[in-house]
Amino acid sequence: MTREFQVQGVPVSELARRYGTPLFVYDGTALRDRFHGLRDRLHPAMEIFYSLKANPNISICALLHSFGARAEVSSLVELTTALRAGVPPQQVIFLGPGKSRQELAACLDSGIHAVVCESIPEVALVDELARERGVKAPVALRVNPRFAVKRSGLAMGGRPRQFGIDEEELFATTDLVKRFPDVDLMGVHVYMGTRILHEAVIVENTTRILDLAERLSAALNLELRMVDVGGGLGVSYFDGESDLDAQVLTDGLHPVIEDFTARHPGTRLIMELGRYLTAEAGTYVMGVRYTKTSMGERFAVADGGTHHHMAAVGIGSFVKRNFPMAVLNRLDEPATEEWNVTGPLCTPGDTIGKKVPLPPVRPGDLIGVHRSGAYGPTASPGLFLSHGYPAEVLVHEGRCHLVRERDSPEDLLQRQRLYDPTAHDAADVPH
Repeated sequence: MTREFQVQGVPVSELARRYGTPLFVYDGTALRDRFHGLRDRLHPAMEIFYSLKANPNISICALLHSFGARAEVSSLVELTTALRAGVPPQQVIFLGPGKSRQELAACLDSGIHAVVCESIPEVALVDELARERGVKAPVALRVNPRFAVKRSGLAMGGRPRQFGIDEEELFATTDLVKRFPDVDLMGVHVYMGTRILHEAVIVENTTRILDLAERLSAALNLELRMVDVGGGLGVSYFDGESDLDAQVLTDGLHPVIEDFTARHPGTRLIMELGRYLTAEAGTYVMGVRYTKTSMGERFAVADGGTHHHMAAVGIGSFVKRNFPMAVLNRLDEPATEEWNVTGPLCTPGDTIGKKVPLPPVRPGDLIGVHRSGAYGPTASPGLFLSHGYPAEVLVHEGRCHLVRERDSPEDLLQRQRLYDPTAHDAADVPH
């Protein structure tokens, strides 16, 4: 019998029959194991905040919160998602370089733990909003440090960036506490980079961030009640990469955290993780519609593609490499051929895998892109050619849960309005 990919005992063919393809499938057990694999080893003073940007599905957020994760959000919808998923406001922080007045007001009105401000003008706006409400606004300062991250898939600091306030500017602006009386400057945030796969680099970055936070606290005369050391813990996707060893990582972090907490026992320490928690748990499942050969190369034309999974084609990466892929309904057949796996879009860029080693592919096969639980729909142009977003299914404790319905044509059209040249509605005429 041909061996088939299963999620907690549920065959992928059954998932495809029940929910259609393309779809994202998430394994709740893998989410739990990933979270506890780090949480159970990490110093108890370091809290794990789930970065919703990696996968903003409300059920994923709720499940991770049930394991103990807090929430880091970067939009009004993400804030609403976290709160509706059951995350208490005091377990939520909000960051991002271009927050709107509406978003900042929602942060203050909901009573979240901290607004992470990324510029002095943003601090001024929060101060104004807090004064209007008669409250003290909890603010952490995001710092763009002088030092840069090593071996990061995408550097987020240490050079000119839209993120954070330059370290030099903050040390030269020692009157922040006095200038903004309705702001409670209570913490420091530094995020250095993403997809770091070297334990020693994470330990070094954490050490330097904690040192920077202490020096800023002294220079600005702010009470250091929170330090967010970022995250950036990587996931291996490609040949030659290896996953982080959670035990090696936490063994390296433990003395650093222990030393800091001895000096600052009341400081809340935060690590934000998105991709690290969710990537491994997800599989993107596509149905093969056609196969063909063109100028000596094989093509499997599927019903899914880059409009759902731009991360798999290397968005944000300089080198384009294939995510791990397989014919899910025939796992035991050897990969004897090379296939270009493409989608339904009218662009040559809709190639989700190039020269992927696979067994002979047939129409009706199910091709899966593994490690797809992060930056799938959330980082993809789902409206290209008006295909819309796929279904998302969570399998937890052996049961399947549809956690996002597939977009229908009516879903995509319901917010559009047909122009009627005979209508004269004054409400639609700009003044």
